[in-house]
Formats: sequence, structure tokens, C-alpha cells
Amino acid sequence: MTDQNRRLTAAETKGLRTAKELEGHLAWLDTFTPAALGVLAIASGIYTYLGVTSLLEDTGAMSFFAAVAYSIAVSVGIFVFWSYMLRLLPSMRSAAGFIGLTVSTMVGSLAIIAMSSWLNAAALAGSAAVEQHLDLTVRDYQNALEQAHDIALSAQALEREVRRAREAFEALAEQERSGELSGTAGEGAVYRVLRQKTEELESLETQIAEQQPLIDDAFEQGNEILGRMRALTVAPGPVEQRSVAFSEESVRLAGVISNLNQYSVALLVARAAADLPVSVVLPELDGRTSRVRDAQSTTIGSVLDALDQRSKTLGQAASEVLEMEPPQETAYNPISSADAVIRYASSFVPSWAGAIAIDLLPGVLVFVLAVTQAAIRSGRDGLSIEETLTLSDLKAAINAMRDVEVSLGSADAEISRRLQMNKPSKDSDSEEAD
Repeated sequence: MTDQNRRLTAAETKGLRTAKELEGHLAWLDTFTPAALGVLAIASGIYTYLGVTSLLEDTGAMSFFAAVAYSIAVSVGIFVFWSYMLRLLPSMRSAAGFIGLTVSTMVGSLAIIAMSSWLNAAALAGSAAVEQHLDLTVRDYQNALEQAHDIALSAQALEREVRRAREAFEALAEQERSGELSGTAGEGAVYRVLRQKTEELESLETQIAEQQPLIDDAFEQGNEILGRMRALTVAPGPVEQRSVAFSEESVRLAGVISNLNQYSVALLVARAAADLPVSVVLPELDGRTSRVRDAQSTTIGSVLDALDQRSKTLGQAASEVLEMEPPQETAYNPISSADAVIRYASSFVPSWAGAIAIDLLPGVLVFVLAVTQAAIRSGRDGLSIEETLTLSDLKAAINAMRDVEVSLGSADAEISRRLQMNKPSKDSDSEEAD
């Protein structure tokens, strides 16, 4: 039993020494902790001010004072909140109190992030986030331009189908002129039908060919605008001014893309293909004999069948172009630095981490202090006051007792002196009475 008591006493002694050592460290840390907390709060307020100014459109005196007032409120709030937590949470002994203050700490941390951290991130990475927004917008416009150009070129490829159909009917017309088709040479009814369709297809082919220079010019102009937009994305200077010029260029590029969409001849070819067999103007059969007229009628029927087949071929080719997914409508929407930081938060994780850390770093100190205070209490629990006294404490107590004794001695001497001063006056009063 005695050995057990000795081991327990040794453990208590070790715990007491640890508690005393930790108390000494805390006493030293308390000398600069409030100043450090104030520096963090002021730094957060400065970045909050920069973030607020990026949101305010007006640059007058009222906006300046509003931003200053908000940043001061944030600094004071952060300092007061963490000062409360640094003092109160580590002192909680009950589980309910500790859990309650821990929940309060979390809620307060979320409030600090909501009122300050995102503005700090806007100040740290706002310009870069807006530049990323510009860069992504340029990519969207580039994709839309290339897609509109591809559709227009695909429609231009229909010219080959139209040319092939036109050459086929032109060859049939020459055969009819030489008498190889209906058996009667000349430029009769069959020849006129074939020439009619040949001229329609030739006119369509000419219209398609006329669109090619317009498409090339529009695509070149679009690339030039894209080049200027890319230059604005990385150009030096305030991003707000570059955004204005960027917006103007985006309007021009949107017009170019719209023109490219209109230059597509796929719809024109589809309509011409549908009209090809139904728009035939049948001439009067001019054969001299009924046999010749019957031959002309039969040949015209075959021509109409060929027209119908060509119509389906052209229509199918045009439909394939029309079914191509049109370019997505792209429009540049100006965005503030704070909104850009939130939208592209995943691209600026380090900035967000720094913005949140400057506000929530005292939270780590709170839990470090709570653990330290728990260790101090653990080293002192179960010990009486006499057992926790150290040599320095005893010396201080002895000196205090001596001071008390000196004070009491001085008081007694003063009382005696006053009594001595009052005693003669009482004796003289007695003699006068006699």
C-alpha cells in the first residue's frame, strides 16, 4: 500500500510540474496574443475593404466611407469574437459547456467566412478570376465561330451535289438534241424540260458559289476579333477597363457569327430540291406523229422520275447539314471580381485557403489553448492547495505574511501613539472637575 502511495505521489508531482510549466508558457504567450489577434483582424479588414470596393460601382466619398465602415466592423467583429472564444472555451469544465461553445465557434466561423473571407478572396484573386472569365468566354466564342464556319462549309459542299445534278441533266439535254434520248433529234419538248431544270440548277450553283467569299471574309474577320479579345484577356492594366473593350469586341463577334449562320445555303438547297420535281412547266408535245409524241411523253415521264430521284438526293444531303447542331448562342456577361472568385472557386483554391485562414487561424489557437488548459487541470485535479504550493509560492506567502505583520505592527503603533496623545487631555479634565 505504501509503494502504491509513493507511485501515486510521484505521478501527482509530475503532473503538477507539467501544469506549472504549461502555466508559465501561457503567461508568456498572453503577453503578445492580443496584439497578434489584432494584427490578423486588421489584415482581414484591409482585404475586406479591397473586396468591398470592387463591388461598389460608385467611387465617391460615400462609397469610400461605406467600405471603410464595413472593413472596420469586420475587424472589430473578428477581434471580439476570437477574444471571447480564447477566454471562455478553454475554461469550460463541463461537456455541455464545451460542446455549446464549440458549436458557437463553428457558427461564428461560418459568419466570418460569409462576411469577410469571400471578400478577402476577391481582393487576392479577383482580377485573375475575371481574366479567367474572359478567357473562357473567348473559348466559347471561338467554338461558336468554328462551328458556324463548319456548318457553312458543309452547306457549301452541297454545291458538288448540285453541280452533279446539273451536269447530268445537261448531258441528257445534249443527248435529246442529238436524238439519242427520245429518238427524235432537235430541241423539242423534252429538250426544253431538261434545259429548264439545268438552268435552275445552274442558278442554284451560282448562288452557292457566291456565298463562299462571304463565308471566308466573315471567318477571317471573326478570327481577327478573337485575336483582339485574347490580347485584352492578358493585357496589362485594370481588368475593369479591359472588360469594357472586351464587351464591345464580343458584340462585333456575335454579329459575325450570326452572319455566318445566315450564309449557310442548306435551307436554300433543301427548298430548291423540294421544288425541283413539282415546278416543271410541261411544254406542249410537238412531235409530228403520234408515235413521236408518245415517245416524247414517255421520255418526259422518265425525266420527271429522274428529277424526283435527284430531288430526294439533294434533299437528303441538305437535311444532313440542317441537322447539324447549331452553334450555342454565346453572349459575354460582365462579372464582378467577387462573383468571379465564387464562380471559379475551384481554380483559386490557394487564394481561398489564404482568405479563410487569415480569419479562422485564431480558431486553431482556441483549441490549442483548450487542450493546454485541460492538461493543466488534469495535473492539478485531486491535489489540495498546500500540495500545489511550490517553493516560490511559499516564499511569496512568507513575504506576504511579513508585509501583513509589518502593516499590523505599524497600525498598533499608531493606535498606541494616538492613545498616548489623548491621555493627558483626560487627566486635565479630571483636575478641573475637582
